[in-house]
Amino acid sequence: MNAEMLYALRDVAGVPSHPVLFLILGVLTFALHILAVQVMLGASGLVIWGALSKAAYQRQLAQAMLGVAKIAVSVAVVLGVAPLLFVQVIYDPFWYTSNVLSAWWVIGFILILTVAYLLMYFFYAKNHHLGAQKTVCPGSMILSLALMLVVGFIMHVLTYQMLSPDQWMQWYAPNGEIDASGRKLHDYNLWRFGFFISLSVLVISGWLFAYRHYISHRTDVDNGYLQWLKGLATVLSLAGGIIALAFGIGWMATLPDSQAGFGFSPWVGLAAVLISLTAVMPKLIGSRVNAPLFGYGLFGLAAITGIVVAIAREVLRWNILFGDFGYNALDYPVNMDWYSTLLFFGTFVIIGGLVLSYFLTVAWQAGQTEGVYTPSPAVTRLGNLSILLITLWIIHFFVLGLWVWLR
Repeated sequence: MNAEMLYALRDVAGVPSHPVLFLILGVLTFALHILAVQVMLGASGLVIWGALSKAAYQRQLAQAMLGVAKIAVSVAVVLGVAPLLFVQVIYDPFWYTSNVLSAWWVIGFILILTVAYLLMYFFYAKNHHLGAQKTVCPGSMILSLALMLVVGFIMHVLTYQMLSPDQWMQWYAPNGEIDASGRKLHDYNLWRFGFFISLSVLVISGWLFAYRHYISHRTDVDNGYLQWLKGLATVLSLAGGIIALAFGIGWMATLPDSQAGFGFSPWVGLAAVLISLTAVMPKLIGSRVNAPLFGYGLFGLAAITGIVVAIAREVLRWNILFGDFGYNALDYPVNMDWYSTLLFFGTFVIIGGLVLSYFLTVAWQAGQTEGVYTPSPAVTRLGNLSILLITLWIIHFFVLGLWVWLR
């Protein structure tokens, strides 16, 4: 498929702001989304490991990580909407074609994700006291994690198929026979998929260090448990770094011939250095991991590493679509819409920032409180203001929609 055909598949309405804005937001939101996914995968793995064990510390960790996994799924789903919106704005010829070619799996994605989430909630409902009681129906959590991986693989295929427009006609009409069923997953790279999944080991290691420091100030926490967490997180960090680098090398080695040199690009080099640094940092800092800067900073370093990986991923996509097929996303026609642009950033910064501040404040203070947590008047006012702003936003949404409809 030539560049002229790809340009012809663009939305004739253009984009409401400069394409570079969507590129930047797409990278940042993808990095946040995949970070939440990796926390969920790592936490789920620890839940299963602890639930199948009789060791007290493992089961105690499983109980804590079950709540993390449950919330991480919600965060991943919410954050996952944004990068999908941004990619379909400037890469619509590629994204929609890939979805149509595997439409059956696109629809199945929602169903499978729903079942996976329900299974996790079922396990959560049946196992409120993993630390003290026998595990009930561990198979539900195992199946939930397996289905989450299936969901991730579907998304991997959809994003990978969009990089091969020269194969679209062959997939749609193999040997000249049209196949409009959308039942096939046509292309994938297990090295690439494995790389993003394996990063969950490195990410959950940073999360464990943060969790360890978070509970370390409580008098009801066993010091032996804290030391055990430190050892576990250190091992996971080293193992996760090695596994991720191995999958990353495999991914770079299986790139198309036209992109064979990308593995030696500065962005890939920087990502490899950060992965290695994140993996060995717990060993380098030693006992200083007990300090807040390092206790929480290790997870922050993992997040920064994820952002650099997301940038490298986007640079590779750009190199393929522009370098191999002549598609330049930055020359997408712009019909500037200041209202939607300002509304987005206002929602993100003001409402999102305020609500997130409230949630983080409550979570922090509740974790540092023994017994029942009672928020202060200031925190209560912050919560009430958050509810008020969300209510006003919803009212604005329907009023504006009604006004546009009546026009």
